[in-house]
Amino acid sequence: MRKPILIAAPLLIIVAGAILFITTRPGDETVAAYGGSDKTWVLAEIGSMDVAPDATLSFAEPGRITGTAPCNSYSATMSVPYPWFEATEIVVTRMACPELAAERAFLDALAAAAYSEVLDDTLVLSNDDGPLLVFKAGD
Repeated sequence: MRKPILIAAPLLIIVAGAILFITTRPGDETVAAYGGSDKTWVLAEIGSMDVAPDATLSFAEPGRITGTAPCNSYSATMSVPYPWFEATEIVVTRMACPELAAERAFLDALAAAAYSEVLDDTLVLSNDDGPLLVFKAGD
């Protein structure tokens, strides 16, 4: 009577692994594969600022993030596994606008982020000092 149980357990593990593979981005272990992809994340809170500037973040393809800051668009490399977060090689267009200070604060917080957490329609980027950026899923 133990044989059906011994056969069923490995089969269950294989099925669970297949479901996980299908529902995530193959080869991508970043936050994008854990609920971050297929959304444009809109900045809702930034550190201690009273009002969050207009900014977005998207996981355009495995290992890349793109978005808009208050004045410019940006892109960066992001390849660390979830729940870690590390935006490197950040490239920003160079247009001037009155919100450059808010843009600098946003990009500095993005570069300082070390952890990510996706909770339904909320993406939180933080480091050891606490939350830095809070995004809400946009349309």
